[in-house]
Amino acid sequence: MTIQFSTKLFAQADFRATKNLKSAFALLVKQDSDCLVMAYSKADLVNLQGQTTGKGGSKKAHQRLNLGNLGPLAVLDSFLGGAILRASTFGDLEAKEATVTLLRADSSWLAQGVKLKRVLLVGLGDAQQKSGDDILGYAKLARSAIKALSGGAIETALWLMASFMEKPHPQRLGELARLTMQLAGDQVYRFGVRQPAMRFKVKDTPDPLKSFIFIGGGKEASALKIAVAEGTALVEGMNLAKDLGNLPPNVCTPTYLAQTAQALAKKTTLKVEVLDRKQMETLGMGSFLAVTQGSELPPQFIIMRYLGGKPSAAPTVLVGKGITFDTGGISLKPGDAMDEMKYDMCGAASVMGTIYAAALLKLKQNVIAVIPTCENMPSGKATRPGDIVKSMSGQTIEILNTDAEGRLILCDALTYVERFKPRAVIDVATLTGACIIALGSVHSGLFSDDENLVKELSESGKAVLDTVWRLPLDAAYQEQLKSNFADVANIGGRPAGSVTAACFLKRFTEKYCWAHLDIAGTAWKSGAMKGSTGRPVPLLFNYLVTYGAP
Repeated sequence: MTIQFSTKLFAQADFRATKNLKSAFALLVKQDSDCLVMAYSKADLVNLQGQTTGKGGSKKAHQRLNLGNLGPLAVLDSFLGGAILRASTFGDLEAKEATVTLLRADSSWLAQGVKLKRVLLVGLGDAQQKSGDDILGYAKLARSAIKALSGGAIETALWLMASFMEKPHPQRLGELARLTMQLAGDQVYRFGVRQPAMRFKVKDTPDPLKSFIFIGGGKEASALKIAVAEGTALVEGMNLAKDLGNLPPNVCTPTYLAQTAQALAKKTTLKVEVLDRKQMETLGMGSFLAVTQGSELPPQFIIMRYLGGKPSAAPTVLVGKGITFDTGGISLKPGDAMDEMKYDMCGAASVMGTIYAAALLKLKQNVIAVIPTCENMPSGKATRPGDIVKSMSGQTIEILNTDAEGRLILCDALTYVERFKPRAVIDVATLTGACIIALGSVHSGLFSDDENLVKELSESGKAVLDTVWRLPLDAAYQEQLKSNFADVANIGGRPAGSVTAACFLKRFTEKYCWAHLDIAGTAWKSGAMKGSTGRPVPLLFNYLVTYGAP
Protein backbone atom coordinates (compact mmCIF):
# COMPACT_ATOMS: atom_id res chain seq x y z
CA MET A 1 0.00 0.00 0.00
CA THR A 2 1.11 3.55 -0.68
CA ILE A 3 -1.60 4.87 1.63
CA GLN A 4 -3.10 3.44 4.83
CA PHE A 5 -6.80 3.79 5.60
CA SER A 6 -8.31 3.59 9.08
CA THR A 7 -11.03 5.02 11.34
CA LYS A 8 -11.03 7.11 14.51
CA LEU A 9 -14.33 6.80 16.30
CA PHE A 10 -15.66 8.80 19.23
CA ALA A 11 -18.35 6.66 20.82
CA GLN A 12 -20.32 9.49 22.45
CA ALA A 13 -19.74 12.13 19.80
CA ASP A 14 -22.32 13.28 17.28
CA PHE A 15 -20.99 15.64 14.64
CA ARG A 16 -24.49 16.47 13.39
CA ALA A 17 -26.51 17.12 16.57
CA THR A 18 -26.30 20.82 17.49
CA LYS A 19 -26.41 20.24 21.24
CA ASN A 20 -23.39 17.91 21.10
CA LEU A 21 -21.23 19.78 18.63
CA LYS A 22 -19.02 21.53 21.17
CA SER A 23 -18.08 18.34 23.00
CA ALA A 24 -17.60 16.47 19.72
CA PHE A 25 -15.26 19.08 18.26
CA ALA A 26 -13.42 19.38 21.58
CA LEU A 27 -12.34 15.78 21.07
CA LEU A 28 -11.64 16.22 17.38
CA VAL A 29 -9.29 19.22 17.57
CA LYS A 30 -7.07 17.40 20.05
CA GLN A 31 -6.14 14.79 17.44
CA ASP A 32 -2.53 15.01 16.34
CA SER A 33 -2.79 15.21 12.55
CA ASP A 34 -1.40 17.19 9.65
CA CYS A 35 -4.86 18.13 8.40
CA LEU A 36 -8.56 17.90 9.19
CA VAL A 37 -10.89 17.87 6.17
CA MET A 38 -14.35 19.26 6.82
CA ALA A 39 -17.14 20.27 4.44
CA TYR A 40 -19.49 23.21 4.96
CA SER A 41 -22.55 24.56 3.20
CA LYS A 42 -23.73 28.10 2.49
CA ALA A 43 -26.02 27.80 5.51
CA ASP A 44 -23.04 26.90 7.71
CA LEU A 45 -21.19 29.97 6.46
CA VAL A 46 -24.18 32.23 7.09
CA ASN A 47 -24.44 30.79 10.59
CA LEU A 48 -20.78 31.56 11.19
CA GLN A 49 -21.13 35.12 9.96
CA GLY A 50 -24.20 35.65 12.14
CA GLN A 51 -26.43 36.57 9.18
CA THR A 52 -29.88 35.43 8.04
CA THR A 53 -31.19 35.74 4.54
CA GLY A 54 -34.89 36.03 3.66
CA LYS A 55 -37.11 37.87 1.24
CA GLY A 56 -36.06 41.13 2.77
CA GLY A 57 -32.39 40.48 1.98
CA SER A 58 -29.44 40.12 4.36
CA LYS A 59 -29.83 41.11 7.94
CA LYS A 60 -26.92 41.61 10.29
CA ALA A 61 -27.09 39.47 13.38
CA HIS A 62 -24.82 39.07 16.38
CA GLN A 63 -21.30 37.93 15.46
CA ARG A 64 -21.02 35.92 18.63
CA LEU A 65 -23.91 33.63 19.39
CA ASN A 66 -24.49 31.08 22.13
CA LEU A 67 -22.43 28.01 21.25
CA GLY A 68 -25.46 25.82 21.69
CA ASN A 69 -27.06 27.46 18.65
CA LEU A 70 -24.07 27.43 16.33
CA GLY A 71 -23.50 25.12 13.38
CA PRO A 72 -20.40 22.95 12.94
CA LEU A 73 -18.36 25.60 11.10
CA ALA A 74 -18.91 28.17 13.85
CA VAL A 75 -18.19 25.65 16.61
CA LEU A 76 -14.91 24.65 14.96
CA ASP A 77 -14.06 28.33 14.55
CA SER A 78 -14.47 28.85 18.29
CA PHE A 79 -11.58 26.41 18.83
CA LEU A 80 -9.46 27.94 16.06
CA GLY A 81 -9.41 31.44 17.52
CA GLY A 82 -11.68 32.89 14.83
CA ALA A 83 -9.44 31.78 11.94
CA ILE A 84 -12.40 30.69 9.81
CA LEU A 85 -14.32 33.92 10.37
CA ARG A 86 -11.23 35.96 9.48
CA ALA A 87 -10.79 33.98 6.26
CA SER A 88 -14.42 34.71 5.43
CA THR A 89 -14.05 38.41 6.23
CA PHE A 90 -10.99 38.68 3.98
CA GLY A 91 -12.82 36.96 1.12
CA ASP A 92 -10.75 33.76 1.31
CA LEU A 93 -13.73 31.56 2.15
CA GLU A 94 -16.83 30.99 0.06
CA ALA A 95 -19.37 28.18 -0.01
CA LYS A 96 -19.17 27.63 -3.76
CA GLU A 97 -19.22 23.93 -4.59
CA ALA A 98 -15.81 22.18 -4.50
CA THR A 99 -13.82 25.26 -3.45
CA VAL A 100 -11.15 24.49 -0.87
CA THR A 101 -9.55 26.73 1.74
CA LEU A 102 -6.52 25.63 3.72
CA LEU A 103 -5.96 27.14 7.17
CA ARG A 104 -2.69 26.68 9.02
CA ALA A 105 -2.21 26.52 12.77
CA ASP A 106 -1.09 29.60 14.68
CA SER A 107 -0.55 30.52 18.33
CA SER A 108 -4.29 30.95 18.96
CA TRP A 109 -4.85 27.29 18.05
CA LEU A 110 -2.17 26.18 20.47
CA ALA A 111 -3.71 28.31 23.20
CA GLN A 112 -6.95 26.38 22.75
CA GLY A 113 -5.15 23.03 22.96
CA VAL A 114 -5.63 22.35 19.23
CA LYS A 115 -3.16 19.78 17.90
CA LEU A 116 -4.26 19.95 14.28
CA LYS A 117 -1.62 21.50 12.02
CA ARG A 118 -4.08 22.44 9.28
CA VAL A 119 -7.78 22.50 8.49
CA LEU A 120 -8.98 22.05 4.91
CA LEU A 121 -12.47 23.44 4.38
CA VAL A 122 -14.48 22.18 1.39
CA GLY A 123 -17.41 24.21 0.07
CA LEU A 124 -20.63 22.29 -0.53
CA GLY A 125 -22.71 25.02 -2.07
CA ASP A 126 -26.35 24.99 -0.97
CA ALA A 127 -27.35 23.06 2.15
CA GLN A 128 -29.54 20.62 0.23
CA GLN A 129 -26.46 19.26 -1.55
CA LYS A 130 -25.39 17.68 1.72
CA SER A 131 -27.78 14.76 1.29
CA GLY A 132 -25.13 12.52 -0.27
CA ASP A 133 -27.53 11.28 -2.96
CA ASP A 134 -25.52 12.82 -5.81
CA ILE A 135 -22.58 10.47 -6.42
CA LEU A 136 -21.03 12.66 -9.12
CA GLY A 137 -21.45 15.76 -6.95
CA TYR A 138 -19.78 14.08 -3.99
CA ALA A 139 -16.94 12.79 -6.18
CA LYS A 140 -16.32 16.35 -7.39
CA LEU A 141 -16.00 17.52 -3.78
CA ALA A 142 -13.82 14.61 -2.73
CA ARG A 143 -11.46 14.91 -5.71
CA SER A 144 -11.01 18.62 -5.03
CA ALA A 145 -10.13 17.97 -1.39
CA ILE A 146 -7.89 14.98 -2.08
CA LYS A 147 -5.96 16.92 -4.72
CA ALA A 148 -5.35 19.66 -2.14
CA LEU A 149 -4.07 17.08 0.33
CA SER A 150 -1.80 15.38 -2.19
CA GLY A 151 1.67 16.33 -3.32
CA GLY A 152 2.62 18.69 -0.47
CA ALA A 153 3.77 18.25 3.10
CA ILE A 154 0.62 16.55 4.43
CA GLU A 155 1.24 12.96 5.54
CA THR A 156 -1.81 12.30 7.72
CA ALA A 157 -5.36 13.45 7.07
CA LEU A 158 -8.58 13.24 9.09
CA TRP A 159 -11.76 13.12 6.98
CA LEU A 160 -14.96 14.18 8.78
CA MET A 161 -17.39 12.11 6.74
CA ALA A 162 -20.57 13.36 8.41
CA SER A 163 -19.85 16.96 7.39
CA PHE A 164 -20.48 16.04 3.75
CA MET A 165 -24.02 14.83 4.45
CA GLU A 166 -26.88 16.56 6.23
CA LYS A 167 -28.76 13.45 7.38
CA PRO A 168 -26.53 10.55 6.42
CA HIS A 169 -27.87 7.04 6.48
CA PRO A 170 -25.09 4.83 7.89
CA GLN A 171 -25.01 2.59 4.80
CA ARG A 172 -24.87 5.59 2.46
CA LEU A 173 -22.14 7.14 4.56
CA GLY A 174 -20.15 3.92 4.30
CA GLU A 175 -20.57 3.79 0.52
CA LEU A 176 -19.27 7.34 0.15
CA ALA A 177 -16.36 6.61 2.48
CA ARG A 178 -15.37 3.67 0.28
CA LEU A 179 -15.65 5.87 -2.81
CA THR A 180 -13.40 8.42 -1.09
CA MET A 181 -10.79 5.72 -0.57
CA GLN A 182 -11.04 4.71 -4.22
CA LEU A 183 -10.45 8.32 -5.30
CA ALA A 184 -7.60 8.78 -2.81
CA GLY A 185 -5.95 5.59 -4.02
CA ASP A 186 -6.15 6.89 -7.58
CA GLN A 187 -4.61 10.21 -6.60
CA VAL A 188 -1.58 8.83 -4.77
CA TYR A 189 -0.83 5.93 -7.16
CA ARG A 190 2.69 6.11 -8.58
CA PHE A 191 3.80 3.31 -10.90
CA GLY A 192 7.53 3.94 -10.45
CA VAL A 193 7.17 3.88 -6.68
CA ARG A 194 5.25 0.61 -6.59
CA GLN A 195 7.58 -1.00 -9.16
CA PRO A 196 11.12 0.05 -8.13
CA ALA A 197 12.71 -1.99 -10.92
CA MET A 198 10.78 0.15 -13.39
CA ARG A 199 11.69 3.43 -11.72
CA PHE A 200 13.35 5.04 -14.72
CA LYS A 201 12.19 8.60 -14.03
CA VAL A 202 13.60 10.86 -11.34
CA LYS A 203 10.17 12.35 -10.66
CA ASP A 204 8.76 8.96 -9.63
CA THR A 205 8.64 9.79 -5.93
CA PRO A 206 5.93 8.67 -3.51
CA ASP A 207 3.06 10.95 -2.66
CA PRO A 208 3.62 12.25 0.90
CA LEU A 209 0.04 11.37 1.92
CA LYS A 210 0.46 8.14 3.87
CA SER A 211 -2.42 7.97 6.32
CA PHE A 212 -6.11 8.63 5.66
CA ILE A 213 -8.38 8.43 8.71
CA PHE A 214 -12.17 8.63 8.70
CA ILE A 215 -13.62 10.41 11.73
CA GLY A 216 -17.02 9.39 13.05
CA GLY A 217 -19.26 9.08 16.06
CA GLY A 218 -20.87 6.01 17.54
CA LYS A 219 -23.68 5.93 14.98
CA GLU A 220 -21.23 5.71 12.08
CA ALA A 221 -18.86 3.19 13.67
CA SER A 222 -20.05 0.01 11.97
CA ALA A 223 -20.50 1.56 8.52
CA LEU A 224 -17.07 3.19 8.57
CA LYS A 225 -15.29 0.04 9.73
CA ILE A 226 -16.88 -1.98 6.93
CA ALA A 227 -16.08 0.75 4.42
CA VAL A 228 -12.42 0.85 5.41
CA ALA A 229 -12.09 -2.93 5.08
CA GLU A 230 -13.75 -2.91 1.66
CA GLY A 231 -11.96 0.21 0.46
CA THR A 232 -8.55 -1.07 1.48
CA ALA A 233 -9.09 -4.30 -0.45
CA LEU A 234 -10.46 -2.41 -3.47
CA VAL A 235 -7.51 -0.02 -3.68
CA GLU A 236 -5.07 -2.93 -3.43
CA GLY A 237 -6.88 -4.71 -6.26
CA MET A 238 -6.88 -1.56 -8.40
CA ASN A 239 -3.20 -0.98 -7.73
CA LEU A 240 -2.40 -4.52 -8.84
CA ALA A 241 -4.39 -4.07 -12.05
CA LYS A 242 -2.68 -0.75 -12.77
CA ASP A 243 0.77 -2.17 -12.11
CA LEU A 244 0.26 -5.10 -14.46
CA GLY A 245 -1.15 -2.86 -17.17
CA ASN A 246 1.64 -0.31 -16.89
CA LEU A 247 4.50 -2.80 -16.94
CA PRO A 248 6.40 -2.93 -20.25
CA PRO A 249 5.57 -5.94 -22.43
CA ASN A 250 9.11 -7.31 -22.19
CA VAL A 251 8.44 -7.72 -18.45
CA CYS A 252 4.73 -8.49 -18.26
CA THR A 253 4.73 -11.64 -20.38
CA PRO A 254 2.28 -14.55 -20.11
CA THR A 255 4.74 -16.30 -17.81
CA TYR A 256 5.00 -13.18 -15.63
CA LEU A 257 1.22 -13.07 -15.25
CA ALA A 258 1.24 -16.71 -14.19
CA GLN A 259 4.04 -16.06 -11.69
CA THR A 260 2.15 -13.06 -10.32
CA ALA A 261 -0.92 -15.22 -9.73
CA GLN A 262 1.20 -17.83 -7.97
CA ALA A 263 2.80 -15.14 -5.79
CA LEU A 264 -0.66 -13.89 -4.76
CA ALA A 265 -1.56 -17.44 -3.72
CA LYS A 266 1.31 -17.38 -1.22
CA LYS A 267 -0.02 -14.16 0.34
CA THR A 268 -3.69 -15.15 0.52
CA THR A 269 -6.01 -18.17 0.47
CA LEU A 270 -6.14 -18.10 -3.34
CA LYS A 271 -5.51 -21.40 -5.10
CA VAL A 272 -3.79 -21.14 -8.47
CA GLU A 273 -3.41 -23.61 -11.32
CA VAL A 274 -1.56 -22.89 -14.58
CA LEU A 275 -2.07 -25.00 -17.69
CA ASP A 276 0.71 -25.19 -20.28
CA ARG A 277 0.55 -25.68 -24.05
CA LYS A 278 0.38 -29.49 -23.90
CA GLN A 279 -2.50 -29.41 -21.46
CA MET A 280 -4.32 -26.93 -23.69
CA GLU A 281 -3.75 -29.17 -26.69
CA THR A 282 -5.22 -32.10 -24.75
CA LEU A 283 -8.30 -29.98 -23.93
CA GLY A 284 -8.71 -29.12 -27.61
CA MET A 285 -8.18 -25.37 -27.31
CA GLY A 286 -7.41 -24.98 -30.99
CA SER A 287 -8.74 -21.43 -31.19
CA PHE A 288 -6.59 -20.14 -28.32
CA LEU A 289 -3.49 -21.94 -29.54
CA ALA A 290 -3.90 -20.50 -33.04
CA VAL A 291 -3.25 -17.02 -31.62
CA THR A 292 -0.01 -18.11 -29.92
CA GLN A 293 1.62 -19.64 -33.00
CA GLY A 294 3.59 -16.57 -34.02
CA SER A 295 5.15 -15.92 -30.61
CA GLU A 296 8.24 -17.51 -29.13
CA LEU A 297 6.81 -17.04 -25.64
CA PRO A 298 4.68 -19.90 -24.29
CA PRO A 299 0.98 -19.35 -23.64
CA GLN A 300 -0.45 -19.74 -20.15
CA PHE A 301 -3.95 -20.61 -19.00
CA ILE A 302 -4.36 -19.37 -15.43
CA ILE A 303 -7.11 -20.50 -13.06
CA MET A 304 -7.39 -18.65 -9.74
CA ARG A 305 -9.85 -19.90 -7.15
CA TYR A 306 -11.11 -18.03 -4.11
CA LEU A 307 -13.39 -20.31 -2.11
CA GLY A 308 -14.80 -18.21 0.70
CA GLY A 309 -18.37 -19.49 0.43
CA LYS A 310 -20.03 -22.82 1.06
CA PRO A 311 -18.59 -25.71 -0.97
CA SER A 312 -21.98 -26.21 -2.59
CA ALA A 313 -22.38 -22.53 -3.61
CA ALA A 314 -22.04 -21.87 -7.32
CA PRO A 315 -19.13 -19.52 -8.07
CA THR A 316 -19.03 -16.24 -9.91
CA VAL A 317 -16.51 -16.69 -12.72
CA LEU A 318 -14.49 -13.80 -14.14
CA VAL A 319 -12.71 -14.34 -17.46
CA GLY A 320 -10.02 -11.86 -18.50
CA LYS A 321 -8.40 -11.41 -21.89
CA GLY A 322 -4.62 -11.55 -21.44
CA ILE A 323 -2.91 -10.59 -24.70
CA THR A 324 0.32 -9.21 -23.21
CA PHE A 325 1.23 -7.59 -26.51
CA ASP A 326 -0.89 -7.33 -29.64
CA THR A 327 0.82 -6.56 -32.92
CA GLY A 328 -2.22 -7.74 -34.81
CA GLY A 329 -0.31 -10.77 -36.06
CA ILE A 330 -0.15 -11.17 -39.82
CA SER A 331 -2.94 -8.54 -40.01
CA LEU A 332 -0.35 -6.11 -38.64
CA LYS A 333 -1.49 -2.99 -36.84
CA PRO A 334 -0.22 0.49 -37.83
CA GLY A 335 2.92 1.52 -35.95
CA ASP A 336 1.39 4.67 -34.46
CA ALA A 337 0.67 4.15 -30.75
CA MET A 338 1.41 0.43 -31.01
CA ASP A 339 3.25 0.75 -27.69
CA GLU A 340 -0.20 0.97 -26.07
CA MET A 341 -0.93 -2.59 -27.15
CA LYS A 342 0.78 -3.67 -23.93
CA TYR A 343 -2.58 -2.73 -22.40
CA ASP A 344 -4.35 -5.51 -24.30
CA MET A 345 -4.06 -7.63 -21.16
CA CYS A 346 -6.01 -5.21 -18.97
CA GLY A 347 -8.94 -7.60 -18.89
CA ALA A 348 -6.66 -10.18 -17.30
CA ALA A 349 -5.22 -7.56 -14.95
CA SER A 350 -8.67 -6.45 -13.82
CA VAL A 351 -9.99 -9.91 -13.00
CA MET A 352 -6.75 -10.72 -11.19
CA GLY A 353 -7.05 -7.49 -9.21
CA THR A 354 -10.69 -8.23 -8.41
CA ILE A 355 -10.16 -11.75 -7.11
CA TYR A 356 -7.17 -10.54 -5.10
CA ALA A 357 -9.38 -7.88 -3.51
CA ALA A 358 -12.02 -10.53 -2.75
CA ALA A 359 -9.39 -12.65 -1.02
CA LEU A 360 -8.07 -9.70 1.01
CA LEU A 361 -11.59 -8.86 2.14
CA LYS A 362 -12.34 -12.54 2.87
CA LEU A 363 -15.66 -12.40 1.06
CA LYS A 364 -18.02 -15.20 2.03
CA GLN A 365 -18.56 -16.42 -1.51
CA ASN A 366 -16.82 -18.39 -4.22
CA VAL A 367 -15.06 -16.57 -7.05
CA ILE A 368 -12.98 -18.01 -9.88
CA ALA A 369 -10.80 -16.02 -12.27
CA VAL A 370 -9.76 -17.58 -15.57
CA ILE A 371 -7.07 -15.90 -17.65
CA PRO A 372 -6.02 -17.10 -21.11
CA THR A 373 -2.80 -15.25 -21.86
CA CYS A 374 -0.35 -15.09 -24.75
CA GLU A 375 1.20 -12.71 -27.28
CA ASN A 376 -0.12 -12.04 -30.78
CA MET A 377 2.98 -11.82 -32.96
CA PRO A 378 3.76 -12.13 -36.70
CA SER A 379 6.24 -14.77 -37.83
CA GLY A 380 6.60 -17.64 -40.27
CA LYS A 381 4.61 -19.78 -37.84
CA ALA A 382 1.82 -17.28 -37.25
CA THR A 383 -1.81 -17.97 -38.11
CA ARG A 384 -2.83 -16.55 -41.52
CA PRO A 385 -6.06 -14.88 -42.61
CA GLY A 386 -8.12 -17.68 -44.14
CA ASP A 387 -6.96 -20.37 -41.70
CA ILE A 388 -9.67 -22.50 -40.09
CA VAL A 389 -9.32 -23.76 -36.52
CA LYS A 390 -11.45 -25.87 -34.19
CA SER A 391 -12.38 -24.44 -30.81
CA MET A 392 -12.70 -26.39 -27.57
CA SER A 393 -16.49 -26.34 -28.06
CA GLY A 394 -16.10 -28.19 -31.36
CA GLN A 395 -17.19 -25.19 -33.43
CA THR A 396 -14.91 -24.34 -36.34
CA ILE A 397 -13.76 -20.75 -36.92
CA GLU A 398 -12.54 -19.12 -40.12
CA ILE A 399 -9.95 -16.52 -39.15
CA LEU A 400 -10.47 -13.65 -41.56
CA ASN A 401 -8.41 -11.16 -39.53
CA THR A 402 -5.68 -12.20 -37.10
CA ASP A 403 -6.07 -8.87 -35.27
CA ALA A 404 -9.44 -10.09 -33.98
CA GLU A 405 -7.57 -12.43 -31.66
CA GLY A 406 -9.09 -11.63 -28.28
CA ARG A 407 -12.33 -13.42 -29.09
CA LEU A 408 -10.29 -16.45 -30.23
CA ILE A 409 -8.65 -16.93 -26.86
CA LEU A 410 -11.79 -16.02 -24.92
CA CYS A 411 -14.08 -18.49 -26.67
CA ASP A 412 -12.04 -21.46 -25.45
CA ALA A 413 -11.90 -19.99 -21.95
CA LEU A 414 -15.69 -19.51 -21.99
CA THR A 415 -16.12 -23.16 -22.95
CA TYR A 416 -13.67 -24.27 -20.25
CA VAL A 417 -15.59 -22.53 -17.44
CA GLU A 418 -18.71 -24.64 -18.03
CA ARG A 419 -17.16 -27.21 -15.69
CA PHE A 420 -17.54 -24.84 -12.73
CA LYS A 421 -21.35 -24.74 -13.07
CA PRO A 422 -21.22 -20.98 -12.41
CA ARG A 423 -23.98 -18.74 -11.07
CA ALA A 424 -22.73 -16.09 -13.52
CA VAL A 425 -19.82 -15.59 -15.90
CA ILE A 426 -18.46 -12.13 -16.72
CA ASP A 427 -15.74 -11.82 -19.34
CA VAL A 428 -13.66 -8.65 -19.46
CA ALA A 429 -11.67 -7.66 -22.54
CA THR A 430 -10.10 -4.77 -24.38
CA LEU A 431 -11.86 -6.30 -27.34
CA THR A 432 -12.71 -3.75 -30.05
CA GLY A 433 -11.72 -0.34 -31.26
CA ALA A 434 -15.35 -0.02 -32.34
CA CYS A 435 -16.36 0.23 -28.69
CA ILE A 436 -14.09 3.26 -28.29
CA ILE A 437 -15.80 4.90 -31.26
CA ALA A 438 -19.22 4.13 -29.77
CA LEU A 439 -18.66 5.02 -26.10
CA GLY A 440 -15.33 6.83 -25.82
CA SER A 441 -13.64 6.59 -22.44
CA VAL A 442 -16.72 7.21 -20.28
CA HIS A 443 -18.58 3.89 -20.25
CA SER A 444 -17.46 0.31 -20.77
CA GLY A 445 -19.62 -1.63 -23.20
CA LEU A 446 -21.99 -4.15 -21.58
CA PHE A 447 -23.51 -7.05 -23.48
CA SER A 448 -25.88 -9.59 -21.96
CA ASP A 449 -29.31 -11.11 -22.49
CA ASP A 450 -29.82 -11.63 -18.75
CA GLU A 451 -31.86 -8.69 -17.46
CA ASN A 452 -30.98 -9.24 -13.80
CA LEU A 453 -27.26 -9.38 -14.55
CA VAL A 454 -27.50 -6.23 -16.67
CA LYS A 455 -29.28 -4.41 -13.85
CA GLU A 456 -26.84 -5.58 -11.19
CA LEU A 457 -23.74 -4.67 -13.19
CA SER A 458 -25.18 -1.31 -14.20
CA GLU A 459 -26.10 -0.36 -10.63
CA SER A 460 -22.76 -1.62 -9.31
CA GLY A 461 -20.92 0.57 -11.79
CA LYS A 462 -22.91 3.71 -11.04
CA ALA A 463 -22.16 3.46 -7.31
CA VAL A 464 -18.39 3.50 -7.89
CA LEU A 465 -18.19 5.75 -10.98
CA ASP A 466 -17.12 2.80 -13.11
CA THR A 467 -20.07 2.88 -15.45
CA VAL A 468 -21.27 0.65 -18.28
CA TRP A 469 -23.64 1.17 -21.22
CA ARG A 470 -25.68 -1.68 -22.57
CA LEU A 471 -25.29 -2.49 -26.26
CA PRO A 472 -27.39 -4.94 -28.30
CA LEU A 473 -26.94 -8.66 -28.84
CA ASP A 474 -29.74 -9.19 -31.37
CA ALA A 475 -29.67 -12.46 -33.30
CA ALA A 476 -29.78 -10.47 -36.55
CA TYR A 477 -26.15 -9.46 -36.04
CA GLN A 478 -25.11 -13.13 -36.19
CA GLU A 479 -25.68 -12.94 -39.95
CA GLN A 480 -22.50 -10.89 -40.27
CA LEU A 481 -20.48 -13.76 -38.81
CA LYS A 482 -21.46 -16.35 -41.42
CA SER A 483 -18.64 -18.21 -43.15
CA ASN A 484 -18.72 -20.20 -46.38
CA PHE A 485 -16.19 -22.66 -45.00
CA ALA A 486 -16.57 -22.87 -41.20
CA ASP A 487 -19.24 -22.65 -38.52
CA VAL A 488 -18.44 -19.00 -37.88
CA ALA A 489 -16.06 -16.25 -39.02
CA ASN A 490 -14.04 -14.37 -36.42
CA ILE A 491 -15.11 -10.94 -37.74
CA GLY A 492 -18.31 -9.50 -39.15
CA GLY A 493 -16.97 -6.48 -41.00
CA ARG A 494 -16.78 -2.85 -39.90
CA PRO A 495 -20.47 -2.21 -39.12
CA ALA A 496 -21.31 -2.74 -35.42
CA GLY A 497 -17.86 -4.20 -34.75
CA SER A 498 -18.19 -4.34 -30.97
CA VAL A 499 -21.65 -5.95 -31.29
CA THR A 500 -20.57 -8.70 -33.68
CA ALA A 501 -17.56 -9.43 -31.44
CA ALA A 502 -19.92 -9.94 -28.51
CA CYS A 503 -22.23 -12.03 -30.70
CA PHE A 504 -19.25 -14.24 -31.55
CA LEU A 505 -18.59 -14.83 -27.82
CA LYS A 506 -22.27 -15.47 -27.15
CA ARG A 507 -22.08 -18.65 -29.26
CA PHE A 508 -19.86 -20.18 -26.56
CA THR A 509 -21.92 -19.19 -23.50
CA GLU A 510 -25.29 -20.87 -23.99
CA LYS A 511 -25.00 -23.06 -20.89
CA TYR A 512 -24.85 -20.33 -18.23
CA CYS A 513 -25.73 -16.74 -17.32
CA TRP A 514 -23.19 -14.49 -19.04
CA ALA A 515 -22.17 -10.88 -19.57
CA HIS A 516 -19.37 -9.38 -21.65
CA LEU A 517 -17.59 -6.13 -20.78
CA ASP A 518 -15.68 -4.40 -23.57
CA ILE A 519 -13.21 -2.13 -21.80
CA ALA A 520 -11.20 -0.99 -24.81
CA GLY A 521 -12.04 2.65 -24.12
CA THR A 522 -11.83 2.61 -20.32
CA ALA A 523 -8.92 0.37 -19.33
CA TRP A 524 -6.20 2.95 -19.97
CA LYS A 525 -5.60 6.58 -20.84
CA SER A 526 -3.52 7.81 -23.77
CA GLY A 527 -1.46 10.96 -24.25
CA ALA A 528 0.26 12.91 -21.50
CA MET A 529 -1.68 11.02 -18.79
CA LYS A 530 -0.99 7.61 -20.35
CA GLY A 531 -1.49 4.77 -17.93
CA SER A 532 -3.79 2.05 -16.72
CA THR A 533 -6.98 3.21 -14.99
CA GLY A 534 -7.61 0.04 -12.98
CA ARG A 535 -11.11 -0.20 -14.45
CA PRO A 536 -13.29 -2.19 -14.16
CA VAL A 537 -11.99 -3.46 -10.81
CA PRO A 538 -14.30 -1.08 -8.88
CA LEU A 539 -17.33 -2.28 -10.86
CA LEU A 540 -16.50 -5.98 -10.50
CA PHE A 541 -15.59 -5.69 -6.83
CA ASN A 542 -18.76 -3.76 -6.01
CA TYR A 543 -20.79 -6.32 -7.94
CA LEU A 544 -19.31 -9.13 -5.84
CA VAL A 545 -19.81 -7.26 -2.56
CA THR A 546 -23.38 -6.25 -3.40
CA TYR A 547 -24.75 -9.14 -5.46
CA GLY A 548 -22.22 -11.97 -5.39
CA ALA A 549 -23.45 -13.87 -2.35
CA PRO A 550 -26.03 -16.58 -3.14
